[in-house]
Amino acid sequence: MKGILARVGSLFAAAFAPRQDVKKSSTAVIEHLREGAEQGDAKEQNYLGSAYYDGICVPQDYVEAVKWFRKAAEQGYAKAQNNLGWVYKHGEGVAQNAVESAKWYRKAAEQGHADAQYFLGCAYYDGDGVPQDYVEAAKWFRKAAEQGDAGAQAHLGLAYFQGRGVLLNYTETVKWYRKAAEQGDVGAQYGLGYCYEAGYGVPQNYTESAKWYRKAAEQGHAAAQLQLGFAYKNGWGVPQDYVEEYKWLNLAAAGGD
Repeated sequence: MKGILARVGSLFAAAFAPRQDVKKSSTAVIEHLREGAEQGDAKEQNYLGSAYYDGICVPQDYVEAVKWFRKAAEQGYAKAQNNLGWVYKHGEGVAQNAVESAKWYRKAAEQGHADAQYFLGCAYYDGDGVPQDYVEAAKWFRKAAEQGDAGAQAHLGLAYFQGRGVLLNYTETVKWYRKAAEQGDVGAQYGLGYCYEAGYGVPQNYTESAKWYRKAAEQGHAAAQLQLGFAYKNGWGVPQDYVEEYKWLNLAAAGGD
């Protein structure tokens, strides 16, 4: 789940003093979290749910994770609401339910939680648990994108490229693709490469195109590998090199690697 492992891992790491016995420290942290959670502390309920979700210092147990996420979510804790939306989306510890997923994502999104805003945008884009609505999708993508969420930035760029929910605008496409691509979003890297190849929103530039295709290709993006292979075949932005062409086209044919 996006962010859960990092949040809980950081909490536990901070609790471990040098030369302490890790097992005893882990138990102490869990006991501390459980005590706070049982007293109604929403933050610690969410942390305890996250520990069960990822199996950190306790056996992995999605049902127990959902129990604690729900307790915190019902108190209005945005991170737990987002986590509850996630487990309903993926059917982890509860029956899969897109409507419930969107409901909890909305509660967190309305509090400004960037992940939830992005996920709610995806729900509207796909019509998953809510009626398909590209305008609503773009609205929530923008809210998350303006907070720096790379996935939302990439999707907002795509919305501008397709003219879905917003007026078609290739300059805006490039703007948002670039923000996401610079954070390592593979889809945005591919999209930015395509914009440079075709001259959408930027002057046509094969060198820049090949640069961004390469970044996506090195992350295993099959379409980017295919385009990079063609670049080597034709000498577009890279020296013509049939060995490199063969390498990248083979990787693309294998479905990305």
